[in-house]
Order: sequence, then C-alpha cells, then structure tokens
Amino acid sequence: MSDLPVALHGERITAVVVGGGSVGTRKALALVQTGAQVRVVAPAVSRELEAAERGREVTIIRESYSAGHLDRSMLVVAATSSREVNARIAVDAHSAGKLVNITDFPDEGNFHSMAIHRSGDVTIAVSSGGVPGAAARIRDAIAERFDGRYERAVSALRGLRSRLLANGNDKWRDAAPLLIGDDFCNSVEDGTLADKVESWR
Repeated sequence: MSDLPVALHGERITAVVVGGGSVGTRKALALVQTGAQVRVVAPAVSRELEAAERGREVTIIRESYSAGHLDRSMLVVAATSSREVNARIAVDAHSAGKLVNITDFPDEGNFHSMAIHRSGDVTIAVSSGGVPGAAARIRDAIAERFDGRYERAVSALRGLRSRLLANGNDKWRDAAPLLIGDDFCNSVEDGTLADKVESWR
C-alpha cells in the first residue's frame, strides 16, 4: 500500500491537536506556520503553546478530550501521552470522516506528516515508509541543492506567468517550455534563468 501525497492549503484548514506536551506543541506550531486555524485540547499545555495563545496563533481548550472537541475541524492530530486516549481519538475521527494523524501509532490514522523543507513557495516533502529519521536525512540532502536560488526563480516565474496570462494571450504557453525545460535546474543554478525570464517581459 502506497502513500498518496497531497498539498493542503493551510489557510483553509481547521485543525484540532489533542495534547499539549512536546509532540502536541510541535504539531500545533507546524500547523500554525501553514496558516491553519488551530485549536489545542489539553488540561495543561507547554509554555510555547501558552505564548502562541497570547499571540492569538492558537486557541487552547483546557479540558480532557471528548468526541465533541472534533467538531468544526477538518484535520485531527492525536498527540496525548495516553495510548487509550489516542486510540479513542482515532475511532472518533474516522467515524466523523476526518483526516487524522495518530502520533504514537500512525497506522491507526489515515495520514502522517512528512519531512518538510520550505524555501519561499518551494516545498519539498519526503516520506520514507514509516522511518522518520531516514526521511529527514533525505530531505536535508535534497535541501542542500534546492536553496534560495530556487525560491527566487519560482517567484520570478510566478510573476511572469501571472502577467502573461493576464494579457489574455498565449505567451505563457510559448514561454513555459523554454523556461522550464530539461535545463531548468542548471539554468537556476548558473544564473541564466533570470536573463531568460527578463527576455519575456
């Protein structure tokens, strides 16, 4: 059985993280970075989550978990220190048709997090069959090549694409194969892509 990688629009996601310890904190703050609306359910939470609450980045519900806490959420993360509670969250979330990640027993959920590298609009995500350490190593190796040059290149291409499409003509269709051809990575790394983009302005 294979993973189905998808990219969710963070700003359109409502998420609930159950658990306010180190794992729940990491998961909640990662969701915040994507622009998601995040609620954390836990009787007690970390200092980092308290700071995020003060900054209005998360909403904290200082209660023990109940199924009703999953209401109005699209995505659920079970990150408590209790195997029993996490298993109950899995059952409740599946029954409600939610996307759910069970941190201590991933096979109970229907998605898991990948090792991610972000540089501007460039996002690299790696999954390695349930071996997170391997995924992180692979991600780091890829990220060494795909650095800020790619962020700047994608930004320039996005601006050019929007401008050409706004003109209602076929210029982007003509430009794309030349700008994003087999030599794309080489042109980004040797700096020649910028000149190619400029020639289409």
